[in-house]
Amino acid sequence: MVVLKDRIREDMKDAMKKREEIRLRALKLLINAIKQFEVDQMKEASDENVYGIVAKEIKKRRESVEAYEKAGRKDLAEEERKEIEVLTQYLPKQMSEEEIRAEAMKVIDQLGARSSKDLGKVMRELMPRLKGRAEGKTVNRIVMELLNN
Repeated sequence: MVVLKDRIREDMKDAMKKREEIRLRALKLLINAIKQFEVDQMKEASDENVYGIVAKEIKKRRESVEAYEKAGRKDLAEEERKEIEVLTQYLPKQMSEEEIRAEAMKVIDQLGARSSKDLGKVMRELMPRLKGRAEGKTVNRIVMELLNN
């Protein structure tokens, strides 16, 4: 049962009816990314898969915002920010840094990690637990802080 994908399609129809261009474009690109995933994997995308796809699409747009700002294109950067706002609605509630830190401490204790050399082991164990609820860059920073203290 794929509830999230159906919700995205319904929201896309709603955006068409209301003529919300930016929202419609963001949702169309998201639907296309989901379809591409399904073709590549030869299976229907689950809600977990869709969360991952949404996170990737948000990451792409954040990179675009940076590029547009460096090029002095504030208008395009603002459009990308609006698309990020639209896509963020389809992610599960994001964890706070304190929640990430607590989960990271559990994994570090379980693995007996002592130094930054153990970063890979910790991240390998931690990221599947946090999938879709925390950005990898943030998790990496927090784990590095914990391992270096």
